[in-house]
Amino acid sequence: MEIDSDQIALAQRPIPAMAPQPLSDWLRVTAQYEAQMEEKARLIRTRHETVLMRRPGSEAAEAEFADVLIEALSRRADFTVSDDRVTRPDGRTVPIGALSGLELAGRLIQEDVCLLEKRGDEHVLTAALLAFPASWMLSEKIGRPMSAIHTPVAAYDAGIAARVQRMMDGLAPGRILTRANLLPYADPALHQPRSEAARRNKSAEPMFLRSERQSFRKLPRTGAVVFTILTIVAPVAPQD
Repeated sequence: MEIDSDQIALAQRPIPAMAPQPLSDWLRVTAQYEAQMEEKARLIRTRHETVLMRRPGSEAAEAEFADVLIEALSRRADFTVSDDRVTRPDGRTVPIGALSGLELAGRLIQEDVCLLEKRGDEHVLTAALLAFPASWMLSEKIGRPMSAIHTPVAAYDAGIAARVQRMMDGLAPGRILTRANLLPYADPALHQPRSEAARRNKSAEPMFLRSERQSFRKLPRTGAVVFTILTIVAPVAPQD
């Protein structure tokens, strides 16, 4: 699988540059849908307490996200939505009646999902389904504000933090903003948690490019911001 040129171009823009997207392009289904959903199911089954976390008070935002997710899928031709089940693009049917918003995400869409809610002056990570972390750990980020979450990122300074916070404050419900990154990796595994305190191995030759399509959408009732992450891993193209 290749990373499309539009995503590469977006990844090359400086942080925190974002591009507006139509509502119909909020979620994507790639050629890796079936493989990624199988891996996500395995991780939810074997590492449930690692990949799905919530903080008290996030229930309303998660319930609203569930409504918005099902409504979005019902408008797509590649999903079939009924009152109690959804048929996915790979033909598998998922009963949905007893599932929470994050559990729905884990069984229906490729994207990982983080819910960010305003607590004081900043948005805080209050709940998440994170199956495919790129060198971070949900246990170290849950319950923290955006500025603290990005402490290890050298480029994410106070000025950028303020701009991101203004963006989330001003984001209108129904509007989608996206950004992307592009990072070299030696290992193609999707699930790559790493502690903030861990030393990075920079000696291994990068054989893969890992790109995340990150989208922001505000929920109209609770005002929570849904942050979705679609991960694509592709081999590094050989040099002539």
